[in-house]
This record gives sequence, C-alpha cells and structure tokens, in this order.
Amino acid sequence: MVATIVIFLLAGLAEIGGGYLVWLWLREGKPYWYGIVGSLVLVAYGVLPTLQSFPSFGRVYAAYGGVFIIMAVLWGWLVDKKMPDLYDWVGAAVCIVGVSIMLWAPRG
Repeated sequence: MVATIVIFLLAGLAEIGGGYLVWLWLREGKPYWYGIVGSLVLVAYGVLPTLQSFPSFGRVYAAYGGVFIIMAVLWGWLVDKKMPDLYDWVGAAVCIVGVSIMLWAPRG
C-alpha cells in the first residue's frame, strides 16, 4: 500500500511539474530549456505508473486520475498561490474516496 501511494505521488509530481515547466516555457516566455526539461519529466511520468503492481492498466490510470486531481488542487494552492474553495476541497475528498474504493475494495 505504501509503495502504491509513493508511486502515485511521484507520478503526480512528474506530470504536474513537467506540465508546469512546459506551461512556463510556452505561456510565460521562459527559456526553451524549460520546455525540454518539462518534456523529459513528462516522459518519466509516463514510465512511473508502470511500476504499480496492479495488473489492469485502466484501473491504475483511473485511480491515478483521482490522485492527480488532489495533487493539482494542492499545486495550485502552494505553487500558484490560488486558494482552493470549498468545492475544490469537497471534490478532492470525493476523489480520495473513489481512489480508495477502486484500489482496495475486496474483489472476488
């Protein structure tokens, strides 16, 4: 369970961080190397979820999507300095519940 969470967190940081660097390059005029580094980080994001022990691609990526949403809300708050509102927090809580159900529900 700990390894699952760590891999999801690393994948989330890679996706958000890589995307953010590309955003800064294309939208905010940062040097081209931001785009190159961001692209390389996004490649790492593509590899990280494959380290999960779950056999189903769809289930892993669906669960990761919930983790990504939570991390994106936190990134917006901590990096972009945009305070999430009540609905952002409620949505993030729903995502946590959904991810937990998808990954750890007993299956027959």
